[in-house]
Amino acid sequence: MSGIQQWQHFHTFKQRGEWVELQFMAAASLRGYRVLKPWGDSLEYDLCVEHHSQFLRVQVKAFSSRRGGGYYCRLRHGGSGAQRYHPADLDLFALFILPAEAWYLIPSAHVLVPTPKMSLRLYPDGPPRPGRHTLAHDYERYREAWGLLGKTREELSNSTWERTRKV
Repeated sequence: MSGIQQWQHFHTFKQRGEWVELQFMAAASLRGYRVLKPWGDSLEYDLCVEHHSQFLRVQVKAFSSRRGGGYYCRLRHGGSGAQRYHPADLDLFALFILPAEAWYLIPSAHVLVPTPKMSLRLYPDGPPRPGRHTLAHDYERYREAWGLLGKTREELSNSTWERTRKV
């Protein structure tokens, strides 16, 4: 698209979000996963990924707003965007940083347990300045972590497994 990135073409965030969901579905399908899209918008998650007869509930989100050298990612839902997600709502966040074209597949337990985070920052363009946002590096291991789609819900929710083992 001559001089404009594809995601900037959309007139509403809803249209852009639907396009990002399609991007996720295509990327997961190319990696051999089956993707299911529930009808309607009333669930807390956007998609399901089926692998070996197991289903993971995935919430897809896209971000382009930079703050503090990173991209600010809001982990909220609802009409006003004020509601927190809960661990029982979903299994995996698929966060797409639009300008960097980078996917972060983060187990929901990593950001929702013990206290649900309302936002986080990701740094696909490089690490934050020394001494600031040191927890941000913890999310880099989830960049392009497509293999997590082959894990079970129990494996993703086991905080000991996911914090001690490299993806």
